[in-house]
Amino acid sequence: MSLAEAHLNLARSLPIRLQKFFCLNPPRLINGALAAPGTSSQQSTTATLAAPNPSYTNPFSPHKNTKTGRWHPPVYSLRRQAELVKLAKEHGVDDLLPATPKSTEERELRRIEHGLRVKGTGAGQKVKGHEWERTLKGKLQRRRTAMLEMPAMIQQWKQRGHGRGWTKWPSGKSGVA
Repeated sequence: MSLAEAHLNLARSLPIRLQKFFCLNPPRLINGALAAPGTSSQQSTTATLAAPNPSYTNPFSPHKNTKTGRWHPPVYSLRRQAELVKLAKEHGVDDLLPATPKSTEERELRRIEHGLRVKGTGAGQKVKGHEWERTLKGKLQRRRTAMLEMPAMIQQWKQRGHGRGWTKWPSGKSGVA
């Protein structure tokens, strides 16, 4: 089986959605190789990489009309780009897609550059949370110390006559009871 037949079998095994996409937007290397049929494949590949086809527009990015100066949106929306990238990744042809912000490499680069982007996950940061969540740790600590001091407080209560002359009423608000 020749290389061309192997590529045709691979193309036929792709889902219809990817087949239609590659028919309308052939990969850059194939597009350049078809443009220069008289040269060898190695020469056409280097020629394609050195001088890209000026009429080629990436369907995943907006482009400017040279005559009017107006910008046109991408042919495929970001949602459809993500669906095509996922489909291509399942079938192992994601390298043939044009450059897109939804590609796996772009997502990994963005993740490395920006991190999680969740407030409070960085070094020395705290998530705001509700008031009861922020004060819970202190309340539990005060409760723990009060429970440890409770036997001495009960003994003092009994010595003073069950409330007569008692000045140390326990309070949950202050740090010192």
